[in-house]
Amino acid sequence: MQKVNTIEEFTQLLNENDKLFLLKNSTTCPVSHEAYKEFTKFAEAEPGGTFFYLNVQEARPLSNAIAEQFEVKHESPQALLYSGGKIVWHASHWNVTASKLKAEWNKL
Repeated sequence: MQKVNTIEEFTQLLNENDKLFLLKNSTTCPVSHEAYKEFTKFAEAEPGGTFFYLNVQEARPLSNAIAEQFEVKHESPQALLYSGGKIVWHASHWNVTASKLKAEWNKL
């Protein structure tokens, strides 16, 4: 997993990867902490995958830009699956589990 902080970094990732997962994470929320652990568990089981995260407190402009550009309500934690530069699936809070992430990732 790689941390993303800026709009420019994220735009480059979208341009370079046909599919990727992004987790919006809060560093102060216990639910986000659990989602982060699930996301990490999933990412570690999928070598070679394109998995990224941002901490909303540190990357608020990026988090807001994603919500606006892709017309998806901001939530934290929130997992966003991109394919072809578009969001094809997203989930938040307790719905961010390793098994759900894997199921959606494998659909593509």
